[in-house]
Amino acid sequence: MPDPFSFDLNSFLPYRLAAAASRISRKFSERYRSEFGISIPEWRVLAHLYQSGDVSVRDIEARIDMEKSKVSRAATRLETAGFITKAVNDSDRRLLSLRLTEEGKALVARLLPVAMQFQSEMLEQLGPLAEGLDAGLTVLLQDES
Repeated sequence: MPDPFSFDLNSFLPYRLAAAASRISRKFSERYRSEFGISIPEWRVLAHLYQSGDVSVRDIEARIDMEKSKVSRAATRLETAGFITKAVNDSDRRLLSLRLTEEGKALVARLLPVAMQFQSEMLEQLGPLAEGLDAGLTVLLQDES
């Protein structure tokens, strides 16, 4: 049995992944917040809608692993700003479907180059380690069966 007193939080993989994700997300948000005035949840909703099209709050919540209330608040702010529309889902009336407006598509078109530049900088920083990290993350993010 492992010695509980020899536990090193700084080498505990779940902790390191969470800390890295938080740090990276914060750094990226500094770039788009000042220029575009959106929050992390709003960026994630916009990016998901761009990638997936017409989807529900529940779909976004599951895909981006964010609490439903945060997704809903972000969607409300984006709707108020004219970047998305909400409508009752045709197949399940309990769900709201979200969709980018033309203004939302234009915003995402301006955001994506910032995102791609940020990713390029991260990949450059990782150098040859990037391929292994990508492969490991793919395994960790596979759907649980």
